[in-house]
Amino acid sequence: MVSVANCGDPLHIAFTPLSLVTSPNPLYNTVMKILVPLPVLEDVRAANISGVTFLPYTEEETETAGIGEAKAVFRWIAGKRYERLLLDGSQVRWLHTASAGVDHILTAALKARGGFILTDSGPAFGICIGEFVLAWMLATAHRLPELIEQQARSEWKALQQEELYGQTIGIIGLGPIGQGIAARCKAFGMRVIGYRRTPITAPNVDEVRTGSDGLVTLLEESDWIIGAAALTDETRAILGAEQFAAMKPTARIINIARGGLLEESALIDALQKGKIAGAILDVFAREPLPADSLLWKMPGVYITPHNAPGWTDGLRRRQLDLFLQNVARFTQGETLEGIVDIERGY
Repeated sequence: MVSVANCGDPLHIAFTPLSLVTSPNPLYNTVMKILVPLPVLEDVRAANISGVTFLPYTEEETETAGIGEAKAVFRWIAGKRYERLLLDGSQVRWLHTASAGVDHILTAALKARGGFILTDSGPAFGICIGEFVLAWMLATAHRLPELIEQQARSEWKALQQEELYGQTIGIIGLGPIGQGIAARCKAFGMRVIGYRRTPITAPNVDEVRTGSDGLVTLLEESDWIIGAAALTDETRAILGAEQFAAMKPTARIINIARGGLLEESALIDALQKGKIAGAILDVFAREPLPADSLLWKMPGVYITPHNAPGWTDGLRRRQLDLFLQNVARFTQGETLEGIVDIERGY
């Protein structure tokens, strides 16, 4: 099991047994019931957490056994029934989602319901998304797509390449995913600048910028700009025409967070006019990306289908471990890890 307390450094995630789990908090004086989606039922039951019964639910059913007694709900990937479970479950006090972002989780109905804690799985994604970002940076800097195209044409032509070493990466959003990206880029000898609403000291980040001026200087100095922030009212369209104009003409954007972080029309304009060099886009305002979008065929633009997590076996294991560690805390009445500020949305 992953020790969530160690997730601050996404390169070094420590695994510990569930021996720390003891009897449930006397507050509940009965076996605690937690609703989990059927696809992961056997995985969570195998943890043998004392004082907890995991009850299954499916996305298709209209009634769920134990809903009246359930204290918590676990939402798995792409699950939508969690909302109905919270609205029907008067005793539910905790919702945990296997996703990193929660902008699609916090519906108006759930905000109106209130009375529950929301936790997410952000720390589980730092490794896979960090590797995804680094892979595309290396591929683009070393022109691998062009070399592959040349091979298909049986063309022998050496290409001048770039080194990531010594370049500057600006990461917008320094949660677990942003820090996972930072750790990997720092290992390649890059200068790492982060941007967030409030200042923090983050491992592998050379400088943390805040405020509108901080964003501008990050954009002016960065060779790579990474969208890794939660989508909120404050971050929606944080990258628009004015911001693209502030970037280096050699800069590239990689967006792995939410499509709403940037204005697609302004991005297309900046690319067409050569204001920036290119973009790697995994998320979009509308998904799937419409077939008639100009982005599909623009030089220097690479499109991936919301696939940055890669849905690896390691990610799945970390998602489950984070949930189970929080179950242990929940039974003890302890503070949960990864609590989302429902008003702020992250």
